[in-house]
Amino acid sequence: MKKLPFKLTKKTFQTGFMVVVLILACIRWAFPSIAKETHSQIDFNDEESVTSYVGMPHKIRSVPNYQTCFPDTNAVQLVAAQRWGVSPVRDREDAESRKRELVYIDSNPYYHVDKLYSSIPYLVPHAANLLQDIGQAFFDSLYVKGLPLHRIIVTSVLRSQEDVAKLRRRNGNATENSCHLYGTTFDICYNRYETVEDPEGPARRAVRNDTLKWVLSEVLRDMREQGRVYIKYEVKQGCFHMTVR
Repeated sequence: MKKLPFKLTKKTFQTGFMVVVLILACIRWAFPSIAKETHSQIDFNDEESVTSYVGMPHKIRSVPNYQTCFPDTNAVQLVAAQRWGVSPVRDREDAESRKRELVYIDSNPYYHVDKLYSSIPYLVPHAANLLQDIGQAFFDSLYVKGLPLHRIIVTSVLRSQEDVAKLRRRNGNATENSCHLYGTTFDICYNRYETVEDPEGPARRAVRNDTLKWVLSEVLRDMREQGRVYIKYEVKQGCFHMTVR
């Protein structure tokens, strides 16, 4: 299992993130020409600028069929979840006591964590690494295709047994033995994305969600073919439901 080099908690994540932001702010203040040079190199609103910086943008191909390319059912994902995950947590208090097994995840430069109503932002380190790699690969793919940068949105993470019980009361089709119980599974929506804006620059040119979905599907197909993840294309929930392998 791939392990993080240190224990990532909510406090250390927020502290580290703020330190990085402050360092970058100091560099920009001390050397304002750096920011200007970077913006002069590439402007994602200008196709000529993109082409001159990265060469001819790569084509967007998507995948032949979402349901065929991402067919991994709950039964398939459950085997991996039970192999790599923690024992199911009872409630949020129980989850908070599992800091040796779980790492806290929060919005960062590569992905945004949505407001969570039926789950809590914890994953096993193996799954947290996967999520980070997906977000970074999506950024890289947008870059080489000449598209404005967007962050993927995580809509569901670890669920406690209490969360699952509440979901089943509202939705009789919700499974009792959910992969989300094990901290190995997360959902990424495919119909919403967060635009990365430069507060001092021009507004980003609009990109259709369908276009971003095509790019994301390419990234996820590659991850699945590398044997890193199981993925189910969820039509009703509007998400890619995935479990680390």
